[in-house]
Amino acid sequence: MEQVPYPGTATTADGSGAIVAVETAISEAATAYPITPTTNMGSGYQEKVANGGKNLWGTPLAFLELESEHSAASACEGFSLAGGRVANFTSGQGLILMKEVLYTISGKRLPMVFNIGARALTSQGLNVHCGHDDIFGVLDTGWGCLFARNVQEAADLCLIARRTAEDTLTPFFNVQDGFLTTHTVENLRLCEPKFMRDYVGDPRERLKNLFDPVKGLMVGVVQNQDSYMKGKIGQRLFTDRVQEALEANMREFGRATGRAYSLVDAYRLEDARYAIVGLGTAMETAKVAVDHVREAYGWKVGLLHVTSLRPFPARALVAALRGLTGVAVIERVDEPLACGNPLTREVKAAFADAISEHHASTPKIALVPEIYSGVYGLGSRDFRVEDAVAVFRNMIEGGEDRQFFACGVRGDWALPPEEPVSAEPKGCFALRGHSVGGYGSVTTNKILATLCADLFGLNVQAFPKYGSEKKGLPTTFYLTVAEEPVRTHCEIGRVDFVAVLDGAAFKSGSPIAGLKPGGTLFLESPSADSRAVWEGLPERARRELAALDATVLHLDTVSAARSFAPTQDLQLRMQGILLLGVYLKVAPFARGLGEEALFARLEGVLTKYFGRRGPAVVEANMRAARHGYERALEVPEGLRRGLALSGGRP
Repeated sequence: MEQVPYPGTATTADGSGAIVAVETAISEAATAYPITPTTNMGSGYQEKVANGGKNLWGTPLAFLELESEHSAASACEGFSLAGGRVANFTSGQGLILMKEVLYTISGKRLPMVFNIGARALTSQGLNVHCGHDDIFGVLDTGWGCLFARNVQEAADLCLIARRTAEDTLTPFFNVQDGFLTTHTVENLRLCEPKFMRDYVGDPRERLKNLFDPVKGLMVGVVQNQDSYMKGKIGQRLFTDRVQEALEANMREFGRATGRAYSLVDAYRLEDARYAIVGLGTAMETAKVAVDHVREAYGWKVGLLHVTSLRPFPARALVAALRGLTGVAVIERVDEPLACGNPLTREVKAAFADAISEHHASTPKIALVPEIYSGVYGLGSRDFRVEDAVAVFRNMIEGGEDRQFFACGVRGDWALPPEEPVSAEPKGCFALRGHSVGGYGSVTTNKILATLCADLFGLNVQAFPKYGSEKKGLPTTFYLTVAEEPVRTHCEIGRVDFVAVLDGAAFKSGSPIAGLKPGGTLFLESPSADSRAVWEGLPERARRELAALDATVLHLDTVSAARSFAPTQDLQLRMQGILLLGVYLKVAPFARGLGEEALFARLEGVLTKYFGRRGPAVVEANMRAARHGYERALEVPEGLRRGLALSGGRP
């Protein structure tokens, strides 16, 4: 890494945890009304308050949970009017419910940051997963808006948004994809406290108390025909400075941390003829598609991520895309009665202005690229590398030319499906788990990811596949550990390790689908009889496992967790530690250490995470991990191969 003053502290977190870490350091208070998928941000902040937390300037933190998102936004307005630095966490309908207050916050020039987990709005059905219609629904309120692709960007842009908001007296949204970032554990570098303190500055020195009775001031007054328009147009004295300030703050952040940000982020556009434009996690997935089609087909393609949605970077966007033959704008929102979807309209307007303007800083263009518009990922529908490949093919080959298209669904607008693309990073070891919502599987996955990152210094990505009805019903979770950063944000098709913690998974589907040849299946089972465990599997599953030459392990983690957990509330977490032991038994990156060295390192990591609960908890976790490592039973090869040789039951 380039030598910079503040490279950050390496750690792991999901998008919600990263926001909590930043906001509890730099803000003075937060308000929220719990709404999925940003509930964990509010609860994380409130936990810090309950434990007597203070910000970097020694101010005790405060948290208010109001009766609605509208009230939560109003409380932020009041706190900011009194000169306080305040944050909020919301998404979906909650953000839309705030809209009335959002106009008044920007109109009163109150510089706050709302952290958004972008979520689909309830339409023909309710959905708690990712969509961008909530944020597009409030872009006319006069707020700045920055969009993150991953956990690292969510944390960094929170600081950049705060600095810019207070420099320009303009509130900002800091947006990340709901669940796909808010609940996905990744590696990141959290900024050092000293850098955050210096970069953002003391709120007492940066903010003004507009409720000071010594200096009387009226706000939010009635303005009639003679004055309202003057006040409204006068706002441009502030908003016209936002882009310049934002770019300057991005540059300063990059010089200090080595992580460069700009209004738009281009990837392989230098010689490109075609490009995808979009927002959020999908643009990292699309990077893999760019690399693939360049190598497989020789197509000169690239992509452009719009980091600053407001102020909209029209000139920077045109400068990056000028001269291209085709541009496909993909969006997690659909407005069928408009002349186009919202980001597509912005891109077209930017090019229209570029043709007509004669400003010295405006790129001069003679032709506008062919602009395509696509919809993808509504309600977190999976967006895969193959989908991005299909978008490029639609522009380039033209046989199925569609100006408007939809990814990942069937119908008149659908793009033809592509062959599966291998998107595995170097040294990848992928896990898929099958469990029951509410049984601690999400916690288990987070522990696995965090410990693997700390134990082996590898890149991790862990996320659950949630459903709004998740508690008590089947759920799936994914973990990828690799030598390189994990760029895809989609369900994993091919895995090395399948953990089945819910035996009913075989009744509702095929949990071993996608298991690689020579991979490992782990079964949570109360039985210690390997033959009984093997014969308890459906015959179809046994045939598939035999054909794959898969290793089959089993262990009664429920009873073991009950015996190891020092308190009842730790039993579910202890099952995760037992699974960790099994995982370490088969993970290729663990084999090179040797058992004693591995567990010595594990003890250090467990002490870091559970030491505050006392040595007895650390010791219990160590015993549980070693039990999983040593006591997991393997179905004998003879049993497995017997089925393959006989063609029937062994």
